[in-house]
Amino acid sequence: MTQTIAPRVRTLVLLLVAAACALLVGAGPASAHAALTGSDPRQGAVVDKAPAQVSLTFSESVSMDDDSLRVLDPKGRRVDDGRPSGTGGTTYSVKLHAGLPDGTYTVTYQVVSADSHPVAGAYTFSVGAPSETSVSVSAQAAGGGFVGGLYGVGRYVSYAAFVVLVGGAAFVLSCWPRGSGVRAVQRLVVSGWLALTAATLLLLLLRGSYTGSGKLADVFDLSLLGEVLQTKSGAALVSRLLLLAAAALFIAVLFGAYDKREDEERRDLTFGLAVGGSVVAAGLAATWAMSEHASVGLQAGLAMPVDVVHLIAVATWLGGLTALLVALYRGPAQTPVPTVAVRRFSRIAFGSVVALVATGTYQSWRQLGSWTAFTDTRYGQLLLVKIGLVAVLVGIAYFSRRWTAQLAETVPAVAGQRQKERVAASGGRGDDEANAAGKTTAAGKAGAAGKATAAGEAKAAGKAKAAGKASGTGKGSGGSQRAAQLARQRAAVDAARQKRQRDADPHRFGLRRSVLAEAGVAVVLLAVTTVLTQTEPGRTEEDAKAAGATSTTSAAPATGAVTLDMPFDTGGQNGKGVVRVELDPARVGANDLHLYVERPDGTAFDIPEVKVALTQKAKDIGPLPVAPDHITTGHWSADGVQIPMAGDWEVAVTVRTSDIDQVTLTKNAQIG
Repeated sequence: MTQTIAPRVRTLVLLLVAAACALLVGAGPASAHAALTGSDPRQGAVVDKAPAQVSLTFSESVSMDDDSLRVLDPKGRRVDDGRPSGTGGTTYSVKLHAGLPDGTYTVTYQVVSADSHPVAGAYTFSVGAPSETSVSVSAQAAGGGFVGGLYGVGRYVSYAAFVVLVGGAAFVLSCWPRGSGVRAVQRLVVSGWLALTAATLLLLLLRGSYTGSGKLADVFDLSLLGEVLQTKSGAALVSRLLLLAAAALFIAVLFGAYDKREDEERRDLTFGLAVGGSVVAAGLAATWAMSEHASVGLQAGLAMPVDVVHLIAVATWLGGLTALLVALYRGPAQTPVPTVAVRRFSRIAFGSVVALVATGTYQSWRQLGSWTAFTDTRYGQLLLVKIGLVAVLVGIAYFSRRWTAQLAETVPAVAGQRQKERVAASGGRGDDEANAAGKTTAAGKAGAAGKATAAGEAKAAGKAKAAGKASGTGKGSGGSQRAAQLARQRAAVDAARQKRQRDADPHRFGLRRSVLAEAGVAVVLLAVTTVLTQTEPGRTEEDAKAAGATSTTSAAPATGAVTLDMPFDTGGQNGKGVVRVELDPARVGANDLHLYVERPDGTAFDIPEVKVALTQKAKDIGPLPVAPDHITTGHWSADGVQIPMAGDWEVAVTVRTSDIDQVTLTKNAQIG
């Protein structure tokens, strides 16, 4: 049995590496988490004269520098002034040079979304008539290449190390306090701390190149590192390093002073370590929650603490499972993991799973937005894989609980057998001492027995001392070396015998196999989760698709009417649906505006309030408010809406579904 331990651990490591490589390579460049929902001029548009500026609108806040938004003429020369200006963090514009000739122009952008992921893309528009262009408009790589691959590996290692660090320490503190003296467990937790620290430093160095040029040489650009430190992601990474310094102190106490305390003193120290460790663990989890998906979008104030709970639950479950696996396979035979510790971890793992289900359900609703996103978006498909892996993991954990219960039933018998073995072993030491003890015991006098034993020990000590002198004068150091060698051999034989006795228990063997299977599935689950954090949320992807489908207005040949469909989700009850705005005849002067509100299934329904505003940013006109009247269920109308000038107008619709839930939607419409 002992010979198969190392291959199994190596198999687990190989599985971890294979899963990480397969998923990270398959991920490719980081997907856009802020989608381009509007532009002026629109993609593929042909305008009569050159616009004064180009503006882009994203689904969430983004950050830009001078090279983030560029406009290139047909020969690839920049025709913008290189100073993007933003409004509200979601819309940015850049002014163009005056007197641009006719032809096809290319707009390229590379920005960083509010959840820390790079976003890149390109499109074309034409002035006068389309022309040939030397600029390639193929998909722009954001976060790809060698630097992107390194960044993905760093993210995976940081998640895995966080799980091992927090979960391993929690397992020792709450389930197996005596495990603080086990070297294998100590090495596991310390390795988690070292890996998380190294991965955080790596991410900090790679961050500037990852969101910018993608060149490896820029990794060591100190000026670029200074810019990273001023961003939200850079601040999160620096905060993580500071919290890791506090975690180092926690580890030193846990595996130092804590292990040397007596049981009563250890109980007093446990409370302080539990409070301090919880604060540090929550702070480390918050460095992810405050800089990634949870920090943007719907209900960010609630989503961030929920994400912290989710990450800690993952670490407690999977990290504790890793510590249990190491203790079962690498722990010394003299101090095996007690059944009570396994059962205690089983209860904690069950609570962690409940927390994962609750927080994961909320996160899924927040990131997906609809049932169709499960199958129609990459995020939803990965989420289905994650849910399947969690189900498999819970199923294997069920068998682990059964082995734990069976192991608990055999503990009294095993303990009795070990007691007999210890008695037999102590009875066989020293034939002379045993005979002497037997004679004195036969006398039946306690006092005489004590004297005889003392005399025997003194006599044995004298003989040993004389033998030592004889050995020193005769064979020199050879005798002591031989004695040390024999002592090591006896210790190895004794350890092997204890391991054979421990491994001979079929219930403990079954538990070890089930825990190993759990850990293998957990490795793949963690890899899927890492890729999931780098994937565009389903809600954003569907909004981007809807924006692409409705960004170009549909004009009826007879009337010139414009119809805009805007899906919305306010996050509250009855907060999802579609707003349809019809503007007729979409010309300068008086227009009729009709607004319809429908549920996702197409049925009309009423909401407490809806408002419309028209803005032409190119001429600084507006917003012009429109207050439509309620006509019937799901239908509002306004007559004589005055539009003073032809051009590209932004139509903003504010939808309120309750006293606190509302959202503002924007689309562009060509008037005149």
